[in-house]
Amino acid sequence: MLKGLTFRQNYFDDPAGLRGLTDLLQDIFGIDIGLLQQFGGLDPSSMPFGYFDDAGRCVANFSAFSMPLIVNGKMIRATGYQSGAVRPEFRGQGLYRDLMQRAFAWAHASGSNVGLLLTKEPSLYEKFGFHTLPQHKFCGPTPEFRPIEGEVRHLNLQTRADVVIIDSLLSNRQPVSNRFSIVRQTEMFFFNAECDPPITLSLIPKLNAVIAWKLTEDAGLMLLDIAAPQIPPLSAILSCLNVPAGRVEVCFPTDRLGWEGQPVAYDGACSLMSSGMAHETIMEPFMLSPMAEF
Repeated sequence: MLKGLTFRQNYFDDPAGLRGLTDLLQDIFGIDIGLLQQFGGLDPSSMPFGYFDDAGRCVANFSAFSMPLIVNGKMIRATGYQSGAVRPEFRGQGLYRDLMQRAFAWAHASGSNVGLLLTKEPSLYEKFGFHTLPQHKFCGPTPEFRPIEGEVRHLNLQTRADVVIIDSLLSNRQPVSNRFSIVRQTEMFFFNAECDPPITLSLIPKLNAVIAWKLTEDAGLMLLDIAAPQIPPLSAILSCLNVPAGRVEVCFPTDRLGWEGQPVAYDGACSLMSSGMAHETIMEPFMLSPMAEF
């Protein structure tokens, strides 16, 4: 490794270390993880691995975090990997490979043999045993529903009381799908909602549910996620939202919605990759909810 660099692990409790990672991700990707402070902070299960220079800058990082999954009705103890970045002037020195190997070893020692990550460069991770998982959204004409007036309230992430409502439902949610879904990912739900202004978070008291949705460019309704103790059927959601849309796109498996739709290949900016879980493990089309993207 380069002289003048210090390896650090599990440094989120140090304000200077966290600030170093925040600056690194802002400089490389233009994202501000500091936004999470208003929603309770970073995922407490996250384990960062990083290199810092003598000035205290984080010059390279790769983080792991607990990401329990439901796949085909079974719980899988998976690990998510994120916040992988190296400052340009420190690339080509083996820092990233070193940090990845440390994170993978930590996850395996913790009893997790399944890993997930999102990337624009799949080839970078294939040499470490990762492969791309094809994703599909589910599309179709809007099913008939009976509009119900006054059964929805749109939430505001700048209102503390609304944040508490969302957090409570996320903490007690039923996984949105029994085919493929994240069991718990509160922090990224808030982060993704905050970073994508077109997303609407609607509270439906009658269903005890928060619905994350937005309109598509062709005036269709895109259903992104549901936070509820029991996932309601699509017909009940549409009745309460009462949004005029001729088409529905659901961005997660629809096995709990009472509606199927047609699987359509999802062409996102990033590829979902997995290690330790074969393509055939997920027997039917699926998609990771955009609200759980990391």
